[in-house]
Amino acid sequence: MRKDLYLFVNGKPQKAVIRNYAQADFEALIDVQRVSFPPPFPEELLWNIDQLSEHVKRFPEGALCAEVDGILIGSMTGLLVNMQDYGHSHNWETVTDGGYIRNHNPEGDTLYIVDICVIPEFRQSGIGKWLMQSMYETVVQLGLVRLLGGGRMPGYGPHAQDVTPEVYLEKVLTGEWKDPVLTFLLRCGRMPVGIAREYLEDEQSNNCATIMEWRNPFK
Repeated sequence: MRKDLYLFVNGKPQKAVIRNYAQADFEALIDVQRVSFPPPFPEELLWNIDQLSEHVKRFPEGALCAEVDGILIGSMTGLLVNMQDYGHSHNWETVTDGGYIRNHNPEGDTLYIVDICVIPEFRQSGIGKWLMQSMYETVVQLGLVRLLGGGRMPGYGPHAQDVTPEVYLEKVLTGEWKDPVLTFLLRCGRMPVGIAREYLEDEQSNNCATIMEWRNPFK
């Protein structure tokens, strides 16, 4: 995949590219993650070279990056699975093979999102939504049933002693509360289909995630 588009940064158009990433991008991709997920996000969950090598070898269609003026500003990674192999209460470690995607199933019917990140300077530019749209296009191109993935709930941590993650999600859906990740995914057209506890080691989310789906409208 390769697409040229314009982002709007501080109200001004700026040309960007979305494309599949390759070995030459690995160090820059790790730097993007480091900037995108500062502490307390666990550093051991950032990409490493071995994981990135598996991504481009096993499912290059699901390895996307965004760049401006030759500098990487974001990335998104997925793999194919059959969700009946994992069940509703799955966790990130199991369904993504710890980010290595060695369990990628070319016959799978679901594009599962391993990760999406955008550096802070470009988070209001629209590039995150364009990366997501590009994955939707991949779902349609490959004739898959859906895109699925767990959305972090970084706003939940401060409320975890008072409400369940289900109540927190409901308050986000009614607009009473906002969550930077869940609100973004909703704006991208993703629909919540459940809560996964102990989904990922993530203090901000109290280890919880909302499982978010996009259905292929042509299936």
